[in-house]
Formats: sequence, structure tokens, C-alpha cells
Amino acid sequence: MLALIAVHSQEQITEVALLAHEIWHEHYLPIIGRQQIDYMLEKFQSEDAIATQIAKGYQYFTATWNQKPVGYIVIVPNPQDSSCLLSKLYVKSSARGLGAGKAMLQCAEDFCRGVQITKLWLTVNKKNVNSMAWYSRMGFLKTGSVIQDIGGGFVMDDFRFEKVLP
Repeated sequence: MLALIAVHSQEQITEVALLAHEIWHEHYLPIIGRQQIDYMLEKFQSEDAIATQIAKGYQYFTATWNQKPVGYIVIVPNPQDSSCLLSKLYVKSSARGLGAGKAMLQCAEDFCRGVQITKLWLTVNKKNVNSMAWYSRMGFLKTGSVIQDIGGGFVMDDFRFEKVLP
């Protein structure tokens, strides 16, 4: 049984950081390489970074399957322009195909509808073809290209995807 749990405690933050380390290394190694993964994990998904993001209003949720953590999602609402960034949606490779990704996306969409947000958007690395295909199947449309300097000599070279929520 899949459950989504809002992240608030230090123990939950630690769990997310561990999930991030595992998932990012198994998924992104052939896409961006170990050096960029390690840099991004420290900068964006360390325990301190996650705690800071939560304090700024980022909404973190872990996904559990039969009470075991299998993934996590992060959404960042922006009520001023009625949009929400789907910052992260990650599922362990061993849990893919169980419906966790769809359930996490549904959680994000339900959250948005609950606060009258009508557009959900995200960015996907241009080499991450499987994820781009999945988001397209979930109703997202590619709307542009984004290149962002993230420091440390690294850039994120992504496509932007958007979904208008009915």
C-alpha cells in the first residue's frame, strides 16, 4: 500500500537526504556524472539544504510502499502567479511500476487545486529522455529550454514542462 507523508521532523529530513543520495546515484550517473551529482546533492539535497527549503515553504513528501520509503516529491507553490514548481519527483528504481510516481504527481495536483493554483511546471535534464517521456504521458507539454548556472562549474541544461490543471 502506498502512502504519502509530509516531511517536517529531522528524522524525516534525514530519510529524504538518504533517499536522494540513493536515487540520484542510480538514476543520474549516466546523465550528469558523479561529480555533478555529489555537488548537487550537497547543495540542494543535504539535510541542511532540505531543512532550509522547508523553512522557505517548500512542501516535501515521502512516498512509502508497505511502510518502506520508495521516493519523494517536492512542490513549491507560487500563489502570486497561480503556479507551482514540481521541484522533485523521484522514485527508487526497485519501486518503479508500482504507481508511486503517478500517486505523487496526483498529490501535487491535488495540493495545487486546493490552493487555487492552475499551472504545475517542472524542468527535466535534456538527456533524461525516460523522464521526459513519462511527464509527456502525464499530460505535461514541453514549453522551452532553461540553462541555469548552479555554481561549482556546473549548469543545469533542462527543458521546461508545464501542465494546466483543470
